[in-house]
Amino acid sequence: MYDVVIIGAGVSGSASARELSRYKLNVCVVEKEEDVCCGTSKANSAIVHAGFDAAAGSLMAKLNVEGNQMMEELSKELDFHYKNNGSLVVCLHEEEKPNLQELYDRGVKNGVKDLRIIDRDELVKLEPNISDEAVAALYAPTGGIVCPFGMNIAFAENAATNGVEFKFDTEVTGLEKKGDNWVVKTNQGEIETRYVVNAAGVYADKFHNMVSDKKLHITPRRGDYCLLDRSTEGFVTHTIFQLPSKFGKGVLVSPTVHGNTLVGPTAIDIENKEGTNTTQEGIDELINKAGTTVKGLPIRQVITSFAGLRAHEDGHEFYIGELEDAKGFIDCAGIESPGLTSAPAIGKMVAEIVKDLTNAEENPSFNGSRKGILDPKTLSNEERAALIKENPAYGNIICRCEMITEGEIIDAIKRPLGAKSLDGVKRRTRAGMGRCQSGFCSPRTIEILARERGVDPAEITKAGGNSKIIVGINKDRI
Repeated sequence: MYDVVIIGAGVSGSASARELSRYKLNVCVVEKEEDVCCGTSKANSAIVHAGFDAAAGSLMAKLNVEGNQMMEELSKELDFHYKNNGSLVVCLHEEEKPNLQELYDRGVKNGVKDLRIIDRDELVKLEPNISDEAVAALYAPTGGIVCPFGMNIAFAENAATNGVEFKFDTEVTGLEKKGDNWVVKTNQGEIETRYVVNAAGVYADKFHNMVSDKKLHITPRRGDYCLLDRSTEGFVTHTIFQLPSKFGKGVLVSPTVHGNTLVGPTAIDIENKEGTNTTQEGIDELINKAGTTVKGLPIRQVITSFAGLRAHEDGHEFYIGELEDAKGFIDCAGIESPGLTSAPAIGKMVAEIVKDLTNAEENPSFNGSRKGILDPKTLSNEERAALIKENPAYGNIICRCEMITEGEIIDAIKRPLGAKSLDGVKRRTRAGMGRCQSGFCSPRTIEILARERGVDPAEITKAGGNSKIIVGINKDRI
């Protein structure tokens, strides 16, 4: 019997879990995948939006600005990568300047600080590789970039260390009211709880519609991306947007916190809620569009392409609150861009709703700090030598592209909610994220995972489920 069951361990569900752990509540997160951060939260633009795009007065705008203002302090408290690099919305035609002014006015109404419209001369000084066609830009110094995996995992780990239980490979199949409580039916059995928080991403409408007569409709909106090698670091230093259209902010070109360059996304509405395949048409579209805002895009340095799904609610608004016709059921739905930015504020809002409903007392043992995985590359030569002397695993390089050591991988496996798969290690350490895309390091990483987890290497998967990598052996083992 739980006080709260959260459906979904993406960034919104994990942020909500962390905030709820501030109170004396028995909280459980159920996730159909084998790890946290396996849906929209792992495949997005990694942008901390300033808050000028969402409609003035909307919940989306409010939580965007609040989340942006919380991000820097939170990144230090939970030890994840964040950089306040600023953003630029580029105007390519004189006749479109009124649209830029409209965006500025909206940002001011939303409470975005230090916004400015800059002319071409200042724009070129900020970004030498900007298109020759650019005439002006909206400059938002409060914009930033973040590691989405690191942020999601940090929320979840901190929640777990404060007493939140996580159940993985647990798919919700039904919901039923039982007196004042809810029965959450899963493929692993039934779970009883006083309250349900629906943070199921593109599936949030499915669970909402199980319990409410006021139906919700979410469209999976696919976005294709290309990730460029770290050799492109410095090609752009700000996040460069195009003027928004009805499908969003267009294709961006942005640095990442780890030194790559990211290009994307497209915006293609689909029906398949698992449709994360890239397409040639999508990749061609984003390359062509990106080339209109920057010149000399080093697209030959692409090391991978991927696609993510945004949970687009028909009204393009966050849908957060207890349902009037399903008491105890709290929606956290329609969380698309700027959902990643808004996540800290979303978690806080959900926790406040539950607190008001339960009159929960504060948890006196709550610890809001979390230390991430040690990165030996951040140490001085002397400190690193001392670390390797104490623990030789930190001197054994496993991933040569990203220079990730065996010690870091072991830490990722043994942490709260530790990695169980290749992708779990990758999201926590970046082993396999480099130029060779795990071509060299995956066999050794599999060996370490098997050894530390005490299982046969054939049981190690890429991403849980049936994604097994080893199907047999070609020589007898000794």
